[in-house]
Amino acid sequence: MTGVIRIPTPVTRLLGIDLPVIQAGMSWASSCSALPLAVSGAGGLGVVAAGPMRLDDLARTLDEMAAGTGRPWAVNLPLHRAGADDVIDLLLARRPPVLIASQGGPRRYLERFRAIGTVCLHVVAGVEHARKAADAGVDGLVVVGAEAGGHPPPAMVTTQVLVRAVVSAVPETPVIASGGIADGSGLAAMLALGAGAAQFGTRFLATREATVHPDYQAAVLAAGVDGTRTVGHGLGVIRAVENEFTERMRRLEESGAELDVRREEFHAATLRDAALYGRVREGKVEAGQSAGLIDAVFPAATVVERIVAEYRAALTRLPMPVVPEPRSAAAEAAER
Repeated sequence: MTGVIRIPTPVTRLLGIDLPVIQAGMSWASSCSALPLAVSGAGGLGVVAAGPMRLDDLARTLDEMAAGTGRPWAVNLPLHRAGADDVIDLLLARRPPVLIASQGGPRRYLERFRAIGTVCLHVVAGVEHARKAADAGVDGLVVVGAEAGGHPPPAMVTTQVLVRAVVSAVPETPVIASGGIADGSGLAAMLALGAGAAQFGTRFLATREATVHPDYQAAVLAAGVDGTRTVGHGLGVIRAVENEFTERMRRLEESGAELDVRREEFHAATLRDAALYGRVREGKVEAGQSAGLIDAVFPAATVVERIVAEYRAALTRLPMPVVPEPRSAAAEAAER
């Protein structure tokens, strides 16, 4: 498909990719090379999740990415992670084509990465932060709405509203929409709002290359569109599939339990336990509302192909404006 089908947008031109399909950087699921390589090879942008990775593991993965494809790829770096400065030094040495930074300000890294030719995207969850990042000089924005898995925006503004607001606020900055997007119809909707690409997280979580436990994927596939819950208010909100952990958090939050009590419960459950060891009843099974739109695990390249086919089908369903034919002078005279 690569080189045959292209969907050119400001984002694809910025990144040098064929398709406006971005695979989200997902802790444990894409802390590897297999998934990003498959997505980049299919014409989208594969993303390595550096968040939970040790430096030696990350260095090996970056080498695998550089050797495995001549296509653009990215690294997602949460700036709040322990040892972030050491990770930045490693990335500067390895020169990834694209950096997607989150959970911090762009001035911390922007000048150094721009100097080595890395395209710098910044994750935002509100219009004010989008303006600040654009003013700082980032190359593009990833705009995350409330439907997203993992860490949705605190204000819980939906992707449709937030993307449109950001595009209007910073019209010269390329935007990637994220949250609640699982197929080609969602991609078409985001491009119609003015985004230049869509980021798919939960959809790529349910792929053969994603490095998560099969029980984690099964929990995501079993969830309906109303099968996730946001918990951790005041602690760093996450969206996760409903299970024993989210139920305990819901009870504590609704009963007005003290912050320290909620914090202890919140941190006792981990994403790692669910993703790596399949402890999906008591762990954090982070996923977006789009889980309810996904019913099967496919190879990542097949997912990209399906998104493109669905996108093309969606365009054919859009009604085109009907322009009335000019009326003849005789017809107008007859009416008079």
